[in-house]
Amino acid sequence: MKKGNKFGTHRVLEPQGVLPQPAEKIDNTMEIYDNEILIEVETLNIDSASFTEIKNKAGGDKEKIKERMLEIVEKRGKHHNPVTGSGGMLIGKVAEIGPALAERDLAVGDKIATLVSLSLTPLKIDKIKEIRPEIDQVDIEGKAILFASGIYAKLPEDMSETLALAVLDVAGAAAQTAKLVKPGDKVFIIGAGGKSGMLCLHEARKRAGVSGQVIGMGHSDASTARITELGLVDDVIQADATEPLEVYEQVYDLTAGKMADIVINCVNINNTEMTSILTCAEGGKIYFFSMATSFTKAALGAEGVGKDVEMLIGNGYTKDHAQISLEILRENDKLRKIFEKLY
Repeated sequence: MKKGNKFGTHRVLEPQGVLPQPAEKIDNTMEIYDNEILIEVETLNIDSASFTEIKNKAGGDKEKIKERMLEIVEKRGKHHNPVTGSGGMLIGKVAEIGPALAERDLAVGDKIATLVSLSLTPLKIDKIKEIRPEIDQVDIEGKAILFASGIYAKLPEDMSETLALAVLDVAGAAAQTAKLVKPGDKVFIIGAGGKSGMLCLHEARKRAGVSGQVIGMGHSDASTARITELGLVDDVIQADATEPLEVYEQVYDLTAGKMADIVINCVNINNTEMTSILTCAEGGKIYFFSMATSFTKAALGAEGVGKDVEMLIGNGYTKDHAQISLEILRENDKLRKIFEKLY
């Protein structure tokens, strides 16, 4: 059996010398190296920004969505959307484990969710069985490869697989929120009625405490209603995240001009950087979990309005993020019921 690199560089075809994520094309031959795990894939959870772009380009037509997904994987050897640059994650059953990984707490037949992006995961799709556009999930017949450096979580027994997948897909957001928010903080969450946003609301409320202020913003009537229903916020805003001045004025009024110590951006559309920047207090922090974020727009935008803020890239991984996010559904029955209804 061939020996592989820990980070999967042995799979890179174009261009040589880069890691699998930024690579234009990787080898998706489903014969494993000594340090890889072969997975029989059941469901792909496509990144929200990526699926929204694919769905919009296909005009919502499921057959065209299938064609685009198959085209991406055929060209790149992975589900790496060339427009958004993002991927998603998957759940499946372990089919084979390379001998170099024999000591791991994992066995053939275990059901796992990968916690690394599809944008770096060798993937082969044999058949797309079902598309669930309302939750960005696609059931397939196919296989995938997990590198030695790839992280994963065994699926919990106290919730459905699709529910666990929905949570684990955005696990980094809530876990990072838990690290960022301190007692007494003013926290503003953009996209608070979405999947990642609702998990962040729970952690923000928990960490900011009674002395803090949590403001949640939704765009649609449905997402704004979910924010209100959860009962985790002090204030709710319904607005368009691409209209920075409108949102700024509302946050200004709600915070008596102090603005938010922590801004968390969870939306899946472009051009929301300035809304995040303007609503953040001087010396505050912005966590851009959204994969639609433009580093250039954020950096130059903050400079342009003279805002001294710390901007954090939405790292999808932080220590214990899977456990933290799954525990939220165990702690918050109201949130769990909403997730079960939606996902």
